[in-house]
Amino acid sequence: MRQPKYFTPNEVSFHNTLNDLWVSYLGKVYDLTPLVNKFKGDVLLKPIIECAGKDISHWFDPKTKDILTHIDPLSGCVKYYTPRGRFVHVPPPCPRTDWANDFGRPWWRDRQYEVGLLTVKTRWIRIINTLTSQEQRLEVCSEETLDDILQRYLRYNSHASSYTWKHNCVKLDMRKTLEENGILDEDEDFYTMSMDRDLFCPSICLYFNDDLTEL
Repeated sequence: MRQPKYFTPNEVSFHNTLNDLWVSYLGKVYDLTPLVNKFKGDVLLKPIIECAGKDISHWFDPKTKDILTHIDPLSGCVKYYTPRGRFVHVPPPCPRTDWANDFGRPWWRDRQYEVGLLTVKTRWIRIINTLTSQEQRLEVCSEETLDDILQRYLRYNSHASSYTWKHNCVKLDMRKTLEENGILDEDEDFYTMSMDRDLFCPSICLYFNDDLTEL
């Protein structure tokens, strides 16, 4: 399995420990584990650790891509707005000689931590293996192609590429998304009509081809 380009909020939430710490913000997903290891034991990690596995977009200005700022009522100076407390790479409120400011780019602007994109919308689908009658329910990203979804499904069937994928008896284009293949997202309609979307989860049927492909 190759690493997906898009991640669901649920996938990000699994990475919530000191040894595996991810966050998302402004539509992207970041692995801050190296940052945590570098500053291990530093009290300035606390706000980041508290938000492990969560989205922290509310920390940032969408236009500048920088931490939100405010006017300090005492000094009248522009300062970073950090309600959870000051964190790594945020300068102290007053000048100090013991603060190292030679770290270069702050972590929130450093692309080395970026691992992928956060999906705008997740979708649930059912994948039914017509050969074995096995059924698997998957949460996928709306931006993903069927090839990407196949990669997610490999953990349940390592020979998934040896099947023809169909919806309503129509062969699917594996290079296109669910929406582009005519599998519409009707969640909003279900919500409007007070219908349980879990009862109307679209299904994709897999039909076995000639021979298995080892992956």
